[in-house]
Amino acid sequence: GPISSILVNRYGSRPVVIFGGLLCGIGMVSAAFCTSILQLYICVGFITGFGLALNLQPSVIIIGKYFLKRRPIANGLAMAGSPVMLCTLAPLNQFLFDNFGWRGSFLILGAILLNCCVAGALFRPIAAATPSVKTQVTEEGKDTLKEKVTEDAIEMSSPTNVPMESKTEEEGGKDCCDKINRYLDFSLFKHRGFLIYLIGNVLMFLGFFAPIVFLAPYAKHIGIDEYSAAFLLSILAIVDMIARPTTGIIANSKWVRPRIQYFFSFSIAFNGTCHLLCPLASGYTGLVVYSIFFGLAFGMVCAMLFETLMDLVGAARFTSAVGLVTIAECCTILLGPPIGGTLIDTFGDYKYMFIKCGAVMVLAGTFLFIMNYYNYRMLAKEEKERKAKEENPKSVRTENEGRNNWNKETAQDGPELEPLREEQEGLKKEVNGT
Repeated sequence: GPISSILVNRYGSRPVVIFGGLLCGIGMVSAAFCTSILQLYICVGFITGFGLALNLQPSVIIIGKYFLKRRPIANGLAMAGSPVMLCTLAPLNQFLFDNFGWRGSFLILGAILLNCCVAGALFRPIAAATPSVKTQVTEEGKDTLKEKVTEDAIEMSSPTNVPMESKTEEEGGKDCCDKINRYLDFSLFKHRGFLIYLIGNVLMFLGFFAPIVFLAPYAKHIGIDEYSAAFLLSILAIVDMIARPTTGIIANSKWVRPRIQYFFSFSIAFNGTCHLLCPLASGYTGLVVYSIFFGLAFGMVCAMLFETLMDLVGAARFTSAVGLVTIAECCTILLGPPIGGTLIDTFGDYKYMFIKCGAVMVLAGTFLFIMNYYNYRMLAKEEKERKAKEENPKSVRTENEGRNNWNKETAQDGPELEPLREEQEGLKKEVNGT
């Protein structure tokens, strides 16, 4: 995740997606020639997994660059592609395995994944408007002159000379931090909305994926045949496919868009409530109803997962935000299903796993709702203070008085600063001439 963000910031979305598609294809084709499980871990798990990570994030990032007014709808439609494949993947895999074996299946799937390169080639980057060369030269000349004047003023006014070695060390440390922040913006950890989103999502992912993993085994556990159990996932995927773009349309409405974080919190809590009620489904009909509501709730969360983050941090910082969120979320994403499996093994019943997932998600939804309410209140308060400061003439008058006092003090500083003032005046005239 963070590597994908750094690469997107450095090279853009198009080359990263094309490279990710190549990795996916190479990993799956290589898996067809594997002779051990360790080789499959490397080819399918590591190479293809890394390629998929390079495909997902640039795809989400480029949506934020192209859309603003209808961005939630665009996100919902783009995310609807995932459940479409989920519906067809299970029967497709079975068909390929029956006709071509597992090696032939890997070759065909690798060829399918190479189409990600075609999709990446269609990612047309939006170039920023660049000023003319003359303007750039003029601006550079002005900046250089200003920096020189400022440095001279600091050297003349400072009571003691700072050693050059310490300056060089400080500049080197700042340069290193600037390079890191250029590709991965760690200042987001000071962003209030980002921290609220991060904590809520880390908690949510502890129970987000486990119900999907254990839905079919739970159906088999209560005596449902294998094909009917697998069909529950197809039901979930079909409802999910419809829910994602529908959620995008609702989230883009004028009533929901200004407070989209509340809608996201409700979706997470609704998801958790479905899991809490799942143990009440004793037969196949009950599990079908659960799958329908679970698919609806799952689609709502997935459609707004990235939209809410973009709403908080903005499109410019979204690339870094996705990478940093991935670092924090990966632990709970990996721990969720094993913890659920441990509960099933310990108690011999699936209901405790569903209750755990439901309770965690309801808690995450409640936390996000309360903290987003606090965040909206603080943002409104800060905006009100900013407007009051702009409209209050006293503050402007105080600033002008302070500037005049400073000018008087500099005028009384004596003849030692007179050469600097003459030099500044000369530089200003040169800048105006250029």
